[in-house]
Amino acid sequence: MNPLLLRLLHPFVWLLRFRHRRGYGVHSPFAFNFITDVVYQRLPYYKYRELALQERAQASAWGGNWGYESRKVKRLLFRIVNYCQPGLIVDAGRLAASALYLKTARAGADYTPAADLSELFLEPDVPVGFLYLHDYRRPEFVEEVFRLCAERTTGQSVFVVEGIGYTRAMRRLWRRMQQHGRVGVTFDLYDLGILFFDRTKNKQHYVVNFGL
Repeated sequence: MNPLLLRLLHPFVWLLRFRHRRGYGVHSPFAFNFITDVVYQRLPYYKYRELALQERAQASAWGGNWGYESRKVKRLLFRIVNYCQPGLIVDAGRLAASALYLKTARAGADYTPAADLSELFLEPDVPVGFLYLHDYRRPEFVEEVFRLCAERTTGQSVFVVEGIGYTRAMRRLWRRMQQHGRVGVTFDLYDLGILFFDRTKNKQHYVVNFGL
């Protein structure tokens, strides 16, 4: 979807999801706490300023795609990684400034970038703790990376998928991901989908008015 069209659509998406803001109507303590303490958390992490400086320093070297994600998305990715503390972060999709946020949020984690399937190198018996899938223009790539990484999850794994509401193909793929046997609780933020693999919790799907 065209970036300009996405910006124009967001006010309408926000209105349609208005009743799903800030955890209203969510009864699960886990889901409510995740929405209020991670998704809607507004406290300024001390690293945000440092990351913004790094972004500006590298932007000219990497070109236009480097800063395509909004600041709100990048900071949410930082908070989710900080929340789940993964041992391995897989960053699958176009090279972007979000890479800085993923690596900084969990400095001790192994970091594996993959712009294509040929670059997805996963060590045997090493679980994928966190996956960021961000190439909604190639749903077949997204689906195959999801399939490969979902087989390497534990109950602590968390996946984030970009653009789940942007195209018909991604909306269909998101529904298939939700139905995967290893997936438990999921959150639909329209711009992002978040999947937890903790099957000790009841399988539930939540819509969140995240906005941009």
